[in-house]
Order: sequence, then structure tokens, then C-alpha cells
Amino acid sequence: MTDPNDPADPTRVWSAMRALVLDNDRRREVCDALGMSFFRVKALRRIAASPIKLGDLAADLMTDRPYTTLVVDDLARRGLVERTPHPTDRRSKIVTATPAGAAAAEEAERILGTPPTALRELDEADLAVLQRVMTKLEP
Repeated sequence: MTDPNDPADPTRVWSAMRALVLDNDRRREVCDALGMSFFRVKALRRIAASPIKLGDLAADLMTDRPYTTLVVDDLARRGLVERTPHPTDRRSKIVTATPAGAAAAEEAERILGTPPTALRELDEADLAVLQRVMTKLEP
């Protein structure tokens, strides 16, 4: 049985990793900078990566199609995305980032790609150890 106070307990380490990645200030910063929810930021970043069918976007975001439609409607009202007919499937629409949407997605990537202060303040040896561990954890 593992001791929850043991710093080598995998559950404790996982909890710390989740807090670092999921609860960091970057999410708040990107939401404030773009004036939208993190889910909308996530959708915009996916759309800006390459045009996508609405149904595929819903699958990628792991949400239902009606909610995805509401999100895309909001992004379209903001001038960040546009819908166009699918070239071979009349029932489908392709969602594409506008130039303003691409710029907003780039800003989101810049913000989200900035490491937290605590990580930037680690010394070179600690960063090297962390890099080795992360490499071992990659799927």
C-alpha cells in the first residue's frame, strides 16, 4: 500500500502534474486575452489548425454536435470563423478560421506555450531530469 504523504507516490505525483497543466494561470490568461471561454479557445485553435467539418470538430472536442454548433455560431459572430459548404457533401459545412481567427489562435498558442514561472525558474539540472522523466512518460 502506498503512503499518500510519500513524495514518490504515483497518485500524488499525478495530482501535482494535473494541477500544473490543468489549473495553471495560462488558461485564465488566454481566456482574458481573447474574451472567451477556454472551450471556445480550444475550438478556435483546432479550427485554425486546418479547416474541419462541424461533426468532426464535435468529435475532436469530445462534445455533442448541438453544443459545437453554438460554439461555432459564437466564433462566427465574433468574425473568427466562417462556414462554407462541403465540396462533396451537401449536408456538411466546413469551418475555417478567418484571418482574425488565425491571429487569435496564434495569440492563444503564444500564451499557452509560455511555461509557468515555477518551471522557468528551475535550474538546468532539474530541467534535464524533468525532460528525461517526461520522455519516459510519452506514449
